[in-house]
Amino acid sequence: MNNQNYNTVHPNFKWNGISLDRKNLLLAAHDLIKEGNDFEKTTGEFLLEWFNPNSFITATSSGTTGIPKKITIDKQAMVNSALATAEFFDLKAGNRVLHCMSTAYIAGKMMLIRSIILGFEMDFVTPSSNPLKGNNRNYDFVAMVPMQVQNSISEVSRVKKLIIGGAKISEMLLNQLLELPTEIFETYGMTETITHIAAKRIGEKAFSVLPNVAITCDERGCLVITAPRISDTNIVTNDAVELLSETQFLLLGRIDNVINSGGVKLYPEQIEAKLSDKIKQRFFVIGIPDEKLGEKLLLVIEGTPVVLDDLLLDTLEVYEKPKAIRFVPKFTETESGKVKRTESLL
Repeated sequence: MNNQNYNTVHPNFKWNGISLDRKNLLLAAHDLIKEGNDFEKTTGEFLLEWFNPNSFITATSSGTTGIPKKITIDKQAMVNSALATAEFFDLKAGNRVLHCMSTAYIAGKMMLIRSIILGFEMDFVTPSSNPLKGNNRNYDFVAMVPMQVQNSISEVSRVKKLIIGGAKISEMLLNQLLELPTEIFETYGMTETITHIAAKRIGEKAFSVLPNVAITCDERGCLVITAPRISDTNIVTNDAVELLSETQFLLLGRIDNVINSGGVKLYPEQIEAKLSDKIKQRFFVIGIPDEKLGEKLLLVIEGTPVVLDDLLLDTLEVYEKPKAIRFVPKFTETESGKVKRTESLL
């Protein structure tokens, strides 16, 4: 398996029950572009790019390592990432998987490449908020974002192994998932690392890195990833972490989100996690200028103003409690649906 390259199509690979080799995948790609919906056209275009003579594809960086920009990703590195995923999660040829994410983004691209390279039997469906609806099949491996998982909660037990990425899992969703028999993992990664380079079982604190990945911290306390099989250079992130060992780390939050209030460093992601099962609307916390504290903590909630329960903030430490609350009609988002914190206040 380790000798596989990006021109390989595993003989066990199936797309919606049909075995496809390289030639037939190219024919399918042209059909998707000619006759498909927007999602299918994007998938067809990606397949043509995958099988073209170039040794790389183009993608947009995540913003985790800096301002989003167009980057090239080595195709063999994507194959190596697929192989590392198979080793870490113990996946085999013939496993049935559900592809339910947009191939416009790296997570959707990689689910397709894993299937082609590793020989999965892939059910390919249009991305939706409830991808298991109207489908009674069991799956060995599925990747979803938290919103999809929340809307599929009654069906998730039909999945043997589920990986969740793209956004933080709320406390409410976490508690629901802990009751299920499914093996569920939260992943850490970005476009530059070709999706996940680390994962942790839900309920655990520390992320563990995948095979052939090494981690260190820079002078800011941010994660630096060394993964020679997926990147020729070290990947320097803006994610503040605490290293527990050579293979495990705690994710504290993004360094550019850190709030310095009266000399105390506050990580919005940690405060938001404590409030995630108490506020039904979308929300975030952010630092705004304050003459006395330097920055003060502001809780920003999407939607029309409502009266909040006085006990809402009782789970927070004194220094974690917002000094003000603001309601915003609609948050500003990136193309992939992530909230732009600063822009949402404008």
